[in-house]
Parts: sequence; structure tokens; C-alpha cells
Amino acid sequence: MNGIPQITAEELHQRLKSGEELVLIDVREADEVAFGMISGALHIPMGDIPYRSSDIPEDAEVIFICRSGSRSQRVCEYLSSQGYNGVVNLSGGMIEWSELPQN
Repeated sequence: MNGIPQITAEELHQRLKSGEELVLIDVREADEVAFGMISGALHIPMGDIPYRSSDIPEDAEVIFICRSGSRSQRVCEYLSSQGYNGVVNLSGGMIEWSELPQN
């Protein structure tokens, strides 16, 4: 998808389960994250991304999350165009994440 690396919900779940410390940023709106976020994720609504770029590491892997993977993909494309090298999109977003057996 336009050269932006993708991670599946299953891959992300396995990496978190193995104890890997990941930078996760949820770009959904406040009313959406009220229903739950992936543990440890930072909430920066999509519209705030340009103003909060100092909160986003430029050269580390950063996984972006939204409901379906569409908004987070656009955020990744934007940040990539701004020189961020480690952006990764959670393909399928929270829809796929919520379908995982959480064990």
C-alpha cells in the first residue's frame, strides 16, 4: 500500500505478547477510543498529528492504529512524506484487533 509497511493484528498481538516494547499511536477520535485501546497506545487524534509531531519518534518504528486501517494509513503516508522512516500501519485496525482471541 504505497510503500507503507503493514502489520496485521495477529503479528502485533504476537509481538506484544512476547514482551516487545512497541510505540503505538491510536489516531481515532476520543469517542472511539472510549470503547477501548490497545494497552500502552498513545492517543493522538488524526487531526492533531501535524501539531503533535514532536510526540512521534522520527527514526523508531511507530505503529499507527485506527478503526479499519484507512485513517492510520493516511497518517503513515503523511508522516512518511515529512521524513519519518519507521511508520507502520495496523492493517485492518481495531476491527481486526477486536476479532483476535485475547489470551
